[in-house]
Amino acid sequence: MKKPLGAAVIALAFAGLGAAPAVAAPDTTSAVDSGTAVSTVRDTVTSATASLNRVLAPQVTAVNFAGTVSLSNCSGSVVRFPNSADTDPALVMTNGHCLETGFPEPGEVITGQSSTRTFGLLNSAGTKVATLRANQVVYSTMTDTDVTIYRLTTTYSAIKSSYGISPLTVQDTHPTAGTAITVVSGYWKRTYACNIDGFVYRLKEGDWTWKDSVRYTSACQTIGGTSGSPVIDNATGKVVAVNNTGNEDGQRCTENNPCEVDANGNVTVREGINYAEETYQIPACFTTGNKLNLSASGCVLPKP
Repeated sequence: MKKPLGAAVIALAFAGLGAAPAVAAPDTTSAVDSGTAVSTVRDTVTSATASLNRVLAPQVTAVNFAGTVSLSNCSGSVVRFPNSADTDPALVMTNGHCLETGFPEPGEVITGQSSTRTFGLLNSAGTKVATLRANQVVYSTMTDTDVTIYRLTTTYSAIKSSYGISPLTVQDTHPTAGTAITVVSGYWKRTYACNIDGFVYRLKEGDWTWKDSVRYTSACQTIGGTSGSPVIDNATGKVVAVNNTGNEDGQRCTENNPCEVDANGNVTVREGINYAEETYQIPACFTTGNKLNLSASGCVLPKP
């Protein structure tokens, strides 16, 4: 797990080297009329093609910190589902292993547990603008997935009215390999950009096993404290997963060193690669009023 932070101090190194801009080559086109005509046609076609590509390309949503939260030891986000109403009690999503009462045991599912946990609400610049408070752990588990969902004492509309911040929407369809994503850490006020490299049949770490996990490309070098960060699809701005772990030392299937297990039981260890748990299956388990219903049609989350 990208373990919750205690007293440990983590040194961060930032690289500031940028690539030099490309320089146009000198124009060596002959001045004869035929060459000029060909050059003009070529430039016109190139310009038209570029314009068409801009029109057809998906519009990329600028990913920032608005709607993310900082916990005492983890990251998280204020989330809504496609069918949530503005007047519903707001929800915060983070990891199961970020639960304030400790890691849920393998096979354990917690629902309806009282909570008074607080969260620092961030604006687009990563500045804390409010303290939000939970009154319940709606759902928490580390079985099949690694997620905790808190219910807050306020609504989405009240948060929007007071602070101008909207929740992040959880996508209700399976993410796609190759998608450009950003992991947004409210704890560190830092983002990590990469792509979805693929999906893991089973991800095993210590006593816990997760299903159909997201594997990042190597550019997302997440660290302790990024646990629970929303994984955002850059093109839609929606949450497709929740960041949770990475193989730190190349060990096999131990804590902080998850291993990949395929459908045939073959084990692969990828040192330095990080992972997230998909969230598309969660919306089906919440009904009117953001109420949890594990018996709802299409709900596949583990039950108590």
